[in-house]
Amino acid sequence: MNTKRFTLRTLVLAAAALSTGLTLAQDKPLKIGVTAGPHAQIFEQVKKVAEKDGLKVQIIEFSDYIQPNAALAAGDLDANSYQHKPFLDQQVKDRGYKIVSVGYTVNYPMGIYSKKVKSLADLKPGARFGLPNDPTNGGRSLLVLQDQGLIKLRPEAGLKATPLDVIDNPKKLKFVELEAAQLARALDDLDAAAINTNFALSAGLTPGKDSIAQENAKSPYVNLIAVREQDKDKPWVAKLVKAYQSEDVRKFIQTEFKGSVLAGF
Repeated sequence: MNTKRFTLRTLVLAAAALSTGLTLAQDKPLKIGVTAGPHAQIFEQVKKVAEKDGLKVQIIEFSDYIQPNAALAAGDLDANSYQHKPFLDQQVKDRGYKIVSVGYTVNYPMGIYSKKVKSLADLKPGARFGLPNDPTNGGRSLLVLQDQGLIKLRPEAGLKATPLDVIDNPKKLKFVELEAAQLARALDDLDAAAINTNFALSAGLTPGKDSIAQENAKSPYVNLIAVREQDKDKPWVAKLVKAYQSEDVRKFIQTEFKGSVLAGF
């Protein structure tokens, strides 16, 4: 009889301990990795919306593009929000990460800038056009030019097109490939250039006002929320995506960034 009582008491205590452990685990904030700047600013708003739905969020800022995925894959983060799918796909291919996209966030539209013309139509034949010299951003820039009707690319070139993939160039643009960070400073020597939003902003350019053309908000380079593959169907993931894609966050993006960052959802 005493043994049975002891066993029953032990089971009750064990169940209580397990229940407490689960509660504590659920009460832990989700660790979300972002890069400093707009991604961090936006997630501060996401955090407020998510808390209304019972999610606690801790925002962790990174200063580079490599560590947020490494930290997520290692289990040090629950999710991250800073990259577009072509970048994630390359990281998965190169590093074998079991990381997946669960929802779209924003687009930092690639812009075309010039100190010499006010529209792409004003570019003269043989104009010097600056492109980022890395495969991702170079191809992205060429796709913007194709969307604007200035060039035509080989269909099979895909997202990593290079100037060698240009099959129609009516204005005979001369492509000058430079480090992405150098293009804004090279505008005096170029007729126009495709410049990433972060580098445009750091050079004092306002994408929504100063660019003469911009990438479509629904381009392949819309940023996303990423989680480990094993977590993608967990309830908190859907809640987090819902919070990000809320009307409150959309309004914040529109008001705060005035066209420099576009909602991609």
